[in-house]
Amino acid sequence: MESGTFFLVVGPSGAGKDSLIDGARHRLSAQARHVFARRTITRPAGSPGEDHESVSPAEFDRREGAGDFLVTWRAHGLCYGLPASLRAALETGQHVVANGSRSVIAQLSQCLARLVVIDVTAAPEVLAKRIAARGREREEEAHLRLARRGEPTPASVRSLGVDNDASLAEGIDRFVEALESFCGWATVRCLEMRSGADRVVHFSSFPPAWHGGEQVELSAVGVRGISRVWARVHVGGAGTALAAGEAGLSRETFEALGTPQGSQVAVRAIPAPRSHDLLVRKIRGETLSEAQYRRLLRDIVEGRYADRELTAFLVAATQHLSDAEVLSLARVRTSLAPRLNWNERIVVDKHSMGGVPGSRITPIVVSLVAAHGLAMPKTSSRAITSAAGTADVMEVVARVDLTIEELQRCVAEARACIAWNGRLNHSVLDDVMNAVTRPLGLDSTRWSVASILSKKKAAGATHVVVDLPYGPHAKLRTERAALELAALFEATGAGIGLQVRALATDGSQPIGRGIGPVLELRDVLYVLDNHADAPDDLREKALRFAGQILAWDPAVGSAEKGRAAAQALLCSGAARRAFARIVQAQGAHEELARPSALTHAVRAEHGGVVSGIDGWTIAGIARLAGAPVDKGSGIDLLCQVGDVVLAGDPLYRIHAASSDSLAACVALVQGAYPHGESARAIEIAAEQPQARAVRGAGSAAASMWINEGNRA
Repeated sequence: MESGTFFLVVGPSGAGKDSLIDGARHRLSAQARHVFARRTITRPAGSPGEDHESVSPAEFDRREGAGDFLVTWRAHGLCYGLPASLRAALETGQHVVANGSRSVIAQLSQCLARLVVIDVTAAPEVLAKRIAARGREREEEAHLRLARRGEPTPASVRSLGVDNDASLAEGIDRFVEALESFCGWATVRCLEMRSGADRVVHFSSFPPAWHGGEQVELSAVGVRGISRVWARVHVGGAGTALAAGEAGLSRETFEALGTPQGSQVAVRAIPAPRSHDLLVRKIRGETLSEAQYRRLLRDIVEGRYADRELTAFLVAATQHLSDAEVLSLARVRTSLAPRLNWNERIVVDKHSMGGVPGSRITPIVVSLVAAHGLAMPKTSSRAITSAAGTADVMEVVARVDLTIEELQRCVAEARACIAWNGRLNHSVLDDVMNAVTRPLGLDSTRWSVASILSKKKAAGATHVVVDLPYGPHAKLRTERAALELAALFEATGAGIGLQVRALATDGSQPIGRGIGPVLELRDVLYVLDNHADAPDDLREKALRFAGQILAWDPAVGSAEKGRAAAQALLCSGAARRAFARIVQAQGAHEELARPSALTHAVRAEHGGVVSGIDGWTIAGIARLAGAPVDKGSGIDLLCQVGDVVLAGDPLYRIHAASSDSLAACVALVQGAYPHGESARAIEIAAEQPQARAVRGAGSAAASMWINEGNRA
């Protein structure tokens, strides 16, 4: 078994892989620890570019048949091969550096125990200049190379990015730093000690080829790919009981890494950030350029900054972020993420800034779009502060924890999916941002524009519609704020090659009746089934957004025609059938959760007209009842603004996960909660009622939606 590490260098044309490899060869020649592979290519000797062994196609085929190559591939009409003799270098403990192709990563991962992919990147405009300067391709060939995006690195393979969009000397520095940062491999041992929030790793002595630094990245291969943990290094002390080659992890570090005792991990030193001056400038409120953000964000995602430095930077970014900087961030983030390719002319997506309970239009919109025939690979979030996210609702009927391969299969079979984005659009940068901004209540909406659109671009979308609800308890308080953000969304989208339509919508009250996964799904199915109790507001909003999306189809052409087409698909049952196909493609659940039978009806204390519904409070009661963890918990609204009610009429019904949860909700509503809070979710203007117009009749079917055949 080899003990060295195989570094496969990949990257787009013009990224400068050959130049960086040549520079590293000269820089590291005195150490004799690295072997730089010489490729065999069916390209004439003396051709521009790298030093290679030139062979004829017939000779290449003969060697390939004789097993002389470790791996081979075809590209641009040429055959490429890496010699099998490289394995001998690995077995002696040397590290191999080879210029390769993304197409062979999976194959190499099967035959090499220690493989690391180094992905050399540069901004698109830099790539274009370099390709033009070398003069090897005609203009149309150069455009094809720029447009080509390789497959993403498999989740089970370690990878590291190197930016090469500055000077050659700086690029070589970064490349050599990446090679030398992998300082060894170690066997995991969990120490019976606690480190709290500070993750630590102990060594008996510094790992081989240590180049300093306070932190290391530990990476292990798990069932769902590579798991990574950044940990502070301690040498000696508790580490003296460790054998050479062992990494002693605190209990918290061990659990975070999620790998079995005794497994092998790669140890990579986290170098000091090169972009520290840029971070300080942003903290001072200065504006940064796209190139500067590229340097800074690369260091952040590689874990080179301490939490306190990141916190200061992210707070500053929420306070001082110009429109140009939002676009720069979106471009940088897009370039750093591998992009899915759907081979579709139009790939649509939708996003909502949220904050409106019950506004569960996504499953309806996706079904309408799929029924029309456009591709819509929708990834959605779980609830964070609300009673349900779209993924929570969809999970009532189907699997949502999909891999990229499963996502692609669903779209091929059903034209759409509704999956959880946790495994697909994960961002270390956003994890840190959310951890800082949410507890402090900081407004990060401008930052979110760059985050959201870069993720949509990476997911392969070409057209995106954005829902921007505004209201007293929504993330956006006023219509003006929503319209300003809509303009920023659309301009930023255009800047990264997306067609974006952002709509300001009324978020002053909940939409639909159900608040909580099962109850919200009931409303979705009522709309798709054209049920008499389908909430009108949910139906109309879904048709509006579906109409905007269908308007992008040249055969439709306008939002008015799009809405008419969507309404026809809904009324004919085509959307309901499309939803059923999506559910089956994702994996339908055999047993569906039901609305909880533990209920309490909150009644009007006096008659009058419903003048307001506090969605924030409603969502809080639903969460206290058990949503979204318990799918059947939540709130069933029995009235809406403008309804006339009598004293004693039911305003909403609580469905709770347990008797304790129900008692806590009742206590909160009645003002007898242990901490003194009370929840008045619905305001009633004290007017003499002329008629009784509550929506209680529709709720009678709430617990019967499964039995009535509304099963996907």
